[in-house]
Amino acid sequence: MQAVPCNPLRVFKALVLGAVCVPLCASAASDTAVLIGVAVPLTGQLAAIGKDSENAARMAIDEINAQHLVIGAKPVTLQMESQDDAADPRTGTVVAQKLVEDGVVAVVGHINSGVSIPASRIYSEAGVVQLSPATTNPVYTLQGFKTTYRLVATDAMQGPALARYALHSLRARRLAVIDDSTAYGQGLANAFSEAIAANGGMIVGHEATTDKATDFRGILTRVKGFRPDAIMYGGSDATAGPLVKQAANLGIAAPILAGDGACTDKMISLAGNAIVNLVCSEVGPPLARMPRGTDFEKRYFSRFNMTINAYAPFAYDAVYVIVDAMKRAGSTDRAKILAAMPATKFDGVTGSISFDARGDLARPTVTVYQFKDEKKVVTEVVQD
Repeated sequence: MQAVPCNPLRVFKALVLGAVCVPLCASAASDTAVLIGVAVPLTGQLAAIGKDSENAARMAIDEINAQHLVIGAKPVTLQMESQDDAADPRTGTVVAQKLVEDGVVAVVGHINSGVSIPASRIYSEAGVVQLSPATTNPVYTLQGFKTTYRLVATDAMQGPALARYALHSLRARRLAVIDDSTAYGQGLANAFSEAIAANGGMIVGHEATTDKATDFRGILTRVKGFRPDAIMYGGSDATAGPLVKQAANLGIAAPILAGDGACTDKMISLAGNAIVNLVCSEVGPPLARMPRGTDFEKRYFSRFNMTINAYAPFAYDAVYVIVDAMKRAGSTDRAKILAAMPATKFDGVTGSISFDARGDLARPTVTVYQFKDEKKVVTEVVQD
């Protein structure tokens, strides 16, 4: 091997750079690394919704790190561990166990109720805060766990809001219901049905499908025979889109109502021209009416070059709420973060955030939309 001659200038530069690097590297090494879990579907039919939330959580963590976070007089660097729960309950519990074992201090997730509910027991047993940006089934926070929190309205509010709209705005009296047999879809459909019956309407038929179905012609043919004034579907956009399109192809003129899982921009491509037949709800205020919604939308698009699909503002706020609890606790310890959560009073992108004794949002909002010119248009905002 040929010897490399020594370059005095190069040696001098190395010494200078080394002298500069020592305090900087020492400072970085002294930071406490704190792991925040993000559990969302990144594969499967709900991958677009999950990626939306993962992006927003990453954005929040990067912003907070840029501000040089200090907790209890110690510099802290946040790290994100993102796990794909595939919107599957079994996978979700495996993911929850891994996050706990890896040492996360809190979790942003999960998205769908069918995963959040079984995973919540694992977080509860470990004393890890679980803050969901999207779970709507009331059971999630009715289990008595001190670790479960959510940033959106529940189906106990969303179902009746859709029912009122059907009865008063659509003047429907005979309604058919279809659900996808998941904890989310079935729970929302049942809340809707109960509110219809309690307010003078009639459920003329209730059909069930699955969250993996693609052909709804058999169910829709039966529903058409019920002669409903409107149809309510409990399920997510991946199945709601084909269902709305196939209903139009079968000549069903009745409007179709759906909840937040089907109230995404992706529905426009999934349902095609039949999107005009859809009325859907979201479990939060419209983005344009959120205190910092417009600014967040611009920053999100600038960072990821894509529009917000669903729950990004809530996942973003979830990270900040967790960090707010750390600051008030003066600690990154799981138990102390958990103890600080009930007293949360935080002004986020989505609005003023505080929780009731169960961990539900103190003042939730439901927004009802219709689609016009391939855009969601607000028709009603309901606040508790």
